[in-house]
Amino acid sequence: MAPDPLATLLDAQSVVILDGGLATELEARGLDLKDELWSAKVLIEEPDSIRQVHLDYLIAGADCVASASYQATIEGFARRGLNRDEAIGLLQRSVDLALEARAAFWSLPENRGGRLKPLVAASVGPYGAYLADGSEFRGDYDLEESALVDFHSERWDLLASSGADLLACETIPSLDEARALRRLLEETPDRQAWFSFSCRDELRISDGTPLSQVAAELDDCPQIVALGINCTAPRLISELIRAAVSVTTKPNAVYPNAGEDWDATTTTWVPAAQDSPSLATSCQEWADLGARLIGGCCRTGPDDIRLARHALLG
Repeated sequence: MAPDPLATLLDAQSVVILDGGLATELEARGLDLKDELWSAKVLIEEPDSIRQVHLDYLIAGADCVASASYQATIEGFARRGLNRDEAIGLLQRSVDLALEARAAFWSLPENRGGRLKPLVAASVGPYGAYLADGSEFRGDYDLEESALVDFHSERWDLLASSGADLLACETIPSLDEARALRRLLEETPDRQAWFSFSCRDELRISDGTPLSQVAAELDDCPQIVALGINCTAPRLISELIRAAVSVTTKPNAVYPNAGEDWDATTTTWVPAAQDSPSLATSCQEWADLGARLIGGCCRTGPDDIRLARHALLG
């Protein structure tokens, strides 16, 4: 197995800073993402904007940026009328844009002072992201584990063979999907990944499985180099960290959303019934509880990452 790409950063820093939301940051800059492809739509129409968002996160202090492949699938591009070669090219381009942003950032001497070279993670979104019906926050799929392996397989191979440092399996809502992604990871023994889950409450991932059960089951896979929670309300994060770190020694990753709820019918973020603390005010508590990778997800932006880095690393 290849060396853990996170190890150098984790050895040097108490916390690795992840980036924030990509799609909602693109929307904040005026791009229209009202589409089943979401951020993958911008890969087709305005890829330079994706590169710029990656660069802005690096400037803000991110030690790792995730590619715009979360909602990019060959099947999804086919529904838009693209052929297979075009779809494959866009998936590869999603990683190349992040690599180009990192190269531009690292080429300037002033960006290298006191920093280690940032990582690029190839984002692997869940089956629910392809469905674009909000099921990545429910996990109520109509596919069993073997069918989920089939769905993810071709995109996995493409992203695993890209120039990314590792893969980010994100917003996983169900144990079956985690098992499917683990099978694909083990079929590519020279690659590593982090696994992060969408959660319904302080104890359970979106399909109702306790996070502690999921973390314990994945603990024996050496290719999973971090495990945690993303696109979940900040108010739930502390208890979820406790649940995860109680059963695994893998580095804990947390990158919550801004605390709102996703309305799949209107495809908008709406205020939640309960307020959530901000990333900047909570990140030190999460680090104290054992989180080692900390960033943001939907509705967080470069300013949030800048504040989190300042709070955690000065």
